Amino acid sequence: MLRINASAPAPAAAIGRLPTYGDVQAAAGRIRGYCTETPLLESPFLNQKYGGRLLVKAENLQVTGSFKLRGAANRVGTLTDDERRRGIVARSSGNHGLAVAYCAGLMGTSAVVVVPDTAPAAKVERIAAYGARVITVPMKDLAAVAADVTQREGRLLVPPADDFWVVAGAGTVALEMAAQAARLNTGIDVLLTCCSGGGLTAGCLLGLSETSPATQVYAVEAEGFQKMAQSLAAGECVDLAPGGHSICDAISGLYMAKLPFEIIRRRLAGTLAVTDDDAKAAMRVALSEFGLAVEPGGAVALAAVLSGKIPLDGRTVAVTLSGRNADLDLTAAALRQV
Repeated sequence: MLRINASAPAPAAAIGRLPTYGDVQAAAGRIRGYCTETPLLESPFLNQKYGGRLLVKAENLQVTGSFKLRGAANRVGTLTDDERRRGIVARSSGNHGLAVAYCAGLMGTSAVVVVPDTAPAAKVERIAAYGARVITVPMKDLAAVAADVTQREGRLLVPPADDFWVVAGAGTVALEMAAQAARLNTGIDVLLTCCSGGGLTAGCLLGLSETSPATQVYAVEAEGFQKMAQSLAAGECVDLAPGGHSICDAISGLYMAKLPFEIIRRRLAGTLAVTDDDAKAAMRVALSEFGLAVEPGGAVALAAVLSGKIPLDGRTVAVTLSGRNADLDLTAAALRQV
C-alpha cells in the first residue's frame, strides 16, 4: 500500500489509501485563503427549550454558500500542471458545481459542470457566472454524461464526495468545530451532519478522530433519499433508482460514494431522516434565531434536533448548516408559516 506525505499533492488514483486526520490537517493549510472559518453559533432560547447546548456550524456563510468549497479548494489546489492545463469536470446538483467553478477560476484551470434538470436555477446561473460551462441533463444521466465529457475532452473528474482530497477538505469543518467548541468551554457529545454521498460525514469523522474521538456522529438524510441508511444495512454502497421528489435537492442525489462509505461504515453512530416539512421548519428557526438563510438540504441536521429525532438531554449537540443556495421563491414559500 502506497504511503505519501500528506502535504505533498499526488494524483488521487496513486494514493492507494483512505484519507486520515493528517490529511485533514494538511487540507486546512491548503485551503486557507480560499475558505472562510465559519462561526459556531448557539441560541440561549433554543438551549433552554431543548434542554442542552445546541451548537450550529454556519457553513451556509462559506464563500460560495456551502461547505463544498472546502473539498473543491483542496482538490483543485492539488492539481498537477498537466491536470490544470486539461481542465476539470464536476457533476452536481449545484453546491459542488459552484465550488468547483469558483476554484477553477481562481486557480487557473477550466471547468465543465454537469447538472440535473432539477437543479435550482439560482445555482445553475451562478455556476455559469463563475465561468464554467454548464451541461444540463436528466438526473438519471448525470454520472454517465460527466464520465463521457471527462473521457472525450481529456479532463479530470472531480466527484462531489468520492475523492480523497474532497473528503479531506470537508473534514476541516470538524477541525474548526472542535477548536471553536473548546473556546466555548464545551466538548461536542453528538454531531449531526447533512448527508447525501457521505463526503461531509466521512470528513467530519476524520476531523474529530483525534480532536474529539468520543463524539458520536449521525448522518441526516432526506426522507425517501436514504442512501446511507440503505447502504449501511446492506453492508455495501446502494444507489437509488431515479424518481421521487424532495425540496432538499442538495442531498437528493442518487449515488452513494464508495470512498466515504469505507470511512463511515465502521464509525458512524447511526442515521436519521427528516421530511420536507421538518426541513422547512428548520429553515424558519435558522432565520428567526440566527438570522441565517439556509437551503432545505442544508437545514436537515438542525431539523433532526428540532423534530425530536435526537434529544439534547443535557448534552452538547452540534449540527451543520451545510448550504444556503436555494431559489428565492422556494425559500419564501418555506419560510411562510403554515
